[in-house]
Amino acid sequence: MPDSNKMTGSKIKITDAAELREELIREYDDSSQVQLCRYALKLAEHVLDLIQYEGPGDDIIKEGFLVNERWQNGTARMHDVRQAGFKIHRLAKASEDIVVSSALRAAGHAVAAGHMKQHAMVASDYAVKVINLLYPDNMDAVRQERLWQINQLNEIRKAD
Repeated sequence: MPDSNKMTGSKIKITDAAELREELIREYDDSSQVQLCRYALKLAEHVLDLIQYEGPGDDIIKEGFLVNERWQNGTARMHDVRQAGFKIHRLAKASEDIVVSSALRAAGHAVAAGHMKQHAMVASDYAVKVINLLYPDNMDAVRQERLWQINQLNEIRKAD
C-alpha cells in the first residue's frame, strides 16, 4: 500500500500544526470515500460560513454540493462530480480576494472528493490556508481548525 503521507502531502503552502494534520491523515486513511465526501462538504460549508461568503456563484456551489450528494447515493456520475468541482474552481480563479478564492478552492476540492478521495485532504488544507489568511501567525487558530476537522471526521465515521 502506498504511503498515505506522500499521497496526502500538502499541495499548497500553509502554516500548519503538523501533528494534528498527521492525526487527520490517520482518520482519513480509515475513512471511506463516501465518509470523506460528507466530511469535505461539511468542511466547505464551515469555511464559507467562516468568511460569510455571499457572492456570485452561490447556485454553482449549491449545485456542486448536490451533485456530490447524488454521487454518494449512486445517482450521479463521476463525470458530473468533476464538472461541478471545475465550475467552483472557475469561481475561485475569477475572485480577486485571496481569502474568498481559498475558501472557494476548499469548496471545489470538497465537491471533487467524489472523484478522488485525496481532494478531501486538499480541501482541509485550503481551510487551513483561509485560517492563515484571516489570522496571520496564529497557531492557536490553526490548531483549533485542525481539531474541528478531526472531530467532524470522527463524528461522521462514528455515525456509520
